[in-house]
Amino acid sequence: MTSPDPSPLNGLKTANAAGETHASLLHGGDLAAARARFPNAPLPIVDLSTGINPHPYPIAALGEEDFARLPEPAALAHLLELAAAFYGAPSAQNVVAAPGSQILMALIADLMPQGSAAILGPTYAEHARVAALAGHEVTTVGSLADLGGASLAVVVNPNNPDGRVTSKDDLLNLAEGQRTSGGILVVDEAFVDVGPEAASVSDRIEQAPIAVLRSFGKFFGLAGLRLSFALTNRSLAERLRARLGPWPASGPALSIGAAALADRAWIDGTRMTLRAASERLETLLRTAGLTPVGRTDLFCLVSSPRAQAVFTTLGEAGIFVRRFGENPQLLRFGLPGKEVEWQRLSGALKSPS
Repeated sequence: MTSPDPSPLNGLKTANAAGETHASLLHGGDLAAARARFPNAPLPIVDLSTGINPHPYPIAALGEEDFARLPEPAALAHLLELAAAFYGAPSAQNVVAAPGSQILMALIADLMPQGSAAILGPTYAEHARVAALAGHEVTTVGSLADLGGASLAVVVNPNNPDGRVTSKDDLLNLAEGQRTSGGILVVDEAFVDVGPEAASVSDRIEQAPIAVLRSFGKFFGLAGLRLSFALTNRSLAERLRARLGPWPASGPALSIGAAALADRAWIDGTRMTLRAASERLETLLRTAGLTPVGRTDLFCLVSSPRAQAVFTTLGEAGIFVRRFGENPQLLRFGLPGKEVEWQRLSGALKSPS
């Protein structure tokens, strides 16, 4: 088993054994905090602090019944069939819908016998937090080899926020080791929709102790819909469904999710659009003297000794990006959406900092 390339995030922390998270690797999107920090910034704020598609799936008009009635079992079953086909799961019985990946993370951690949780990091902090709350002893490790033997081994692939990709073969080898030790491998594939799809292990979830998390909201640009999926063996899927109950997603989420997952033309076109936008963003950042050190087609991580000054200059210009307190040379940029947002970013990056 090989280890992923060294991450530019080395030295950052995610969470300690008590589940106390550090601000450096928490989620973005807190515009209230941005306005408080930069009260004189021009509005609207251009929020580049998340890795969410700025071109969301176009929502068709919903009927009153989508809001007035309880979600129909048939609508949920239809969504799960489409999700299984789109994500490459063996069947709909292997797919669990939920209002966001955080809930699925917490449920999986809670269903595993209390023991050790090892997370390949640094990475998204929620995995460490929910594992600690479930009673696991949490450690963040720097190599795949150090994940083996944990009750709960977690890999974010591609990684957030540096875009590091772990190969499918390495993940499957790790999963086989988890079978021997009685543990499970959780692979968070939130960004694989814009990454190398060949790295996904969703087609092997019945052959190895694996749970895959897929985020609907990031690629489809509808994070506020709160819809995600767990792909895993039928036994664990049944246990997760039992915990979530008969209505794991809202009526509007079922309707919109089904339409989006079935829209291959939009999916294929959007992947091309995001790839071009990502290349444009990387070029813009390089021209501004910022060095890209990792990316997916939804975000770009840069390093610069001027990072903190750049963060402040952008904030004062009404542009909010992610910074990392324990590595002050790093910034993460999401994609601008409208052309006016690209122009605002370009102009702000030209300002002295």
